[in-house]
Amino acid sequence: MNAQGINDVASSFYSNHPAKPTGEERQQTRQTVVDSFYHLRDEDLRDLGCQGTACFVGRHLNPGRWKRSTEQHPPIYCLGKCYAAPAVFSDDERPRIEVHAPEAIVLANLVRGDARHLSEYVARGRYTVLGSALFRTPDQILTEIDRSGLRGRGGAGFPTGKKWRAVAQENSSEKFIIANADEGDPGSYVDRFLLENDPHRILEAMAIAGYAIGAQRGYIYLRKEYPRAYTALLEALAEARTEGFLGNETLHRSFSFDVDLVVGQGSYVCGEETALLNSIEGRRPEVRPRPPYPTESGLFGKPTLVNNVETLANVPWIVQHGNEAYRKLGFSNSRGTKVLSLNSLFMRPGLYEVPFGMSIRQIVEVLGGGLRTGKPRGVIIGGPLAGVIPPSHFDTPLGFEELANIGASVGHGGVIALEESTSLPELIHHVFAFAAFESCGKCTPCRLGSRRIERIFHAILQAGHASIREKADCEAIISCLAETSLCGLGTGLAEFARSILRHYREDIERCFA
Repeated sequence: MNAQGINDVASSFYSNHPAKPTGEERQQTRQTVVDSFYHLRDEDLRDLGCQGTACFVGRHLNPGRWKRSTEQHPPIYCLGKCYAAPAVFSDDERPRIEVHAPEAIVLANLVRGDARHLSEYVARGRYTVLGSALFRTPDQILTEIDRSGLRGRGGAGFPTGKKWRAVAQENSSEKFIIANADEGDPGSYVDRFLLENDPHRILEAMAIAGYAIGAQRGYIYLRKEYPRAYTALLEALAEARTEGFLGNETLHRSFSFDVDLVVGQGSYVCGEETALLNSIEGRRPEVRPRPPYPTESGLFGKPTLVNNVETLANVPWIVQHGNEAYRKLGFSNSRGTKVLSLNSLFMRPGLYEVPFGMSIRQIVEVLGGGLRTGKPRGVIIGGPLAGVIPPSHFDTPLGFEELANIGASVGHGGVIALEESTSLPELIHHVFAFAAFESCGKCTPCRLGSRRIERIFHAILQAGHASIREKADCEAIISCLAETSLCGLGTGLAEFARSILRHYREDIERCFA
């Protein structure tokens, strides 16, 4: 090809292809890619309803409200109002809040009339724990948390003291602590009420943690679906800074610690700690491969402690009363108390702080008062991405290992009751539709497999059955979800599906011809 021919080809190329994007254009494209990930970025929540699992199983309690919720797009999978399911944003009802443990730890201020404002919090002797902690060494605080047996209340149940000490031992001039307030598991709403009505407890706990691990800055990552918590936290942050509980030279000591508030834009997967880190950094919030773990390389590549809200709510009590007093509560390897969120199918829905070791039967029949109509077909504890517990296992005690042994989970502590009339094929379709919509797309089985199972069960609901080949597809996908998923969305889906197959196999076998 001669020179003229080369010039003609070049001219043709550049006339049909845009010029190389400028730096500003690349940044705009990158921002569009990030923004497109979120579901609620530009949504006004005021007129919206909930399509979460607690609302799904209670849809017959208000069919009209449920129908309106299913017609909206994008779907919202939890408003933190599972006690009023099927819920809409405008619901203002306050749930029943009770303590059935020997000590009120997490819900102490809520059952005494709330402590939203600093004056109310200080009147109950709070922030004095932070003051006393600053007169102790960081290692003494770490030892209290470690020996207390406190485990994460956000799902995995990892030992909190071990995580704190891992960050503390990292040699870095900059460290962070993050309060994961992206409580997105449909069925759980304890974080919402703690943040709305006892926000200073979380700020005090974060400051204590910051002192213990050597961090000077914290972040609260709050889900957009909790606007009242946003207002309460903004007010609490301003009050705490004004009175010297946050900021430079906290409580006139050499230690300085402050907290920023970041609001999510609608994504279930941002509750996973590494996706949350990406979100705060302004990246597309996909799950990160591990290792490295956030304790080593977290926010902006620095050692980072991530605890959920309920986990942090235990910290001031432990530091004040000591690890031995905390260990006396609970049983086995599950120490302290746990807050449970009971959904609207119970006679007595609401928040209950209970000791570990209470049986599932006591939770269902005594605390919940049984179901409004009929008998329970099972319960899901810890959100839809957990195993279903049939009545034959209701004598199992509430505990991390004890529930894991029956294919279930403590998780966030949301307790969703299933009535005898609950259609399991409909439930499976609902859960996999939720997962397919919320998947970050990082893992192929989660991104494509969840959608495949959703479509298979949609066909079952339409035609009454699917093929044996499609059954094999479902089983293969479930196996891949369990073995290859990077986060709890995929592995939780597998746990949910396997529990259905284990305890309700006949219902599922009838779906495949």
